[in-house]
Amino acid sequence: MTSVSSFNDIQKTIAPQLQLFEAKFKDAVRSKVPLLDRVMHYVVQRKGKQMRPMFVFFSAKLQGQITDATYRGAALIELLHTATLIHDDVVDDANERRGFFSVNALWKNKVAVLVGDYLLSKGLLLAIDNADFTLLQVVSKAVKDMSEGELLQMERSRSLNLNETVYFDIITKKTASLIASACAVGFASSTNDANLQQIAWNIGEKIGIAFQIRDDLFDFGAEDAGKPKGIDIKEKKLTLPVIYALNNASASDKRQMIYLIKNQHHNKQKVAEVINFVWNSGGIEYAQEAMHKYRKEALELLAQFPMSEGRAGLEQLIWFTIERKK
Repeated sequence: MTSVSSFNDIQKTIAPQLQLFEAKFKDAVRSKVPLLDRVMHYVVQRKGKQMRPMFVFFSAKLQGQITDATYRGAALIELLHTATLIHDDVVDDANERRGFFSVNALWKNKVAVLVGDYLLSKGLLLAIDNADFTLLQVVSKAVKDMSEGELLQMERSRSLNLNETVYFDIITKKTASLIASACAVGFASSTNDANLQQIAWNIGEKIGIAFQIRDDLFDFGAEDAGKPKGIDIKEKKLTLPVIYALNNASASDKRQMIYLIKNQHHNKQKVAEVINFVWNSGGIEYAQEAMHKYRKEALELLAQFPMSEGRAGLEQLIWFTIERKK
């Protein structure tokens, strides 16, 4: 096993690029409309770890160097990602995002939807104005995939009709496509090779699937992730550990667990019962094995590229993805 650097240590290797990107991104979202500018200031101040821009920058250095197009590609990814988070909070009626009030909680749904639309349009204009058509094509595919994944999850969650094939289809579209597009955009910003760009996409897709399975495991307190939360169960989301446990349960146990998830998901005791059932059924171990399989596949694809600062950074990010504690 490769030693896993802390996230801050990984960031330090491209700290100057990330700082410059931050400044460029703030400029990119400015508006002359006072309300919109206030909302943008609030959003920018509460952005996350910048993991996706890091995928862009490291991928750009796989066989080339960071260019102006790389910064635009990172901005494209962040504009898309931020827009989808704002829209997701409206769809989910969520009042918090990363411990802070969501945009819809502070400014209501109408403003939140329009702000998300504004961010998407800024991304489109950024790409078109600079003739970054390859980058726009990559990101547009991710937008399509994410929308399909979200709708497929909503459709299947209503009836709890979800098997493993559908689960992987959902997370590939909903979560993995964004990380895949970050890797492909970064690579395309510095190197003109369609075949290798597809490999970069595939690397990001594998990482994204492993990333989502890690999130699934957090819900059960697995791998030192703290106390079980049961949030996915409360929201009636069937994740990989649950799907495996249900598929390997007796008919009566399966009916009972589905009944609890469907009708007792707000009852803490019943949610704890489902969590114990998943642990005792081997669902956690199965999901852990799947996560490590996708991590291994991502590293094998990455090994096709010569050793470089970009490859080393991506290797560390891949390991961080499955070792992170939150």
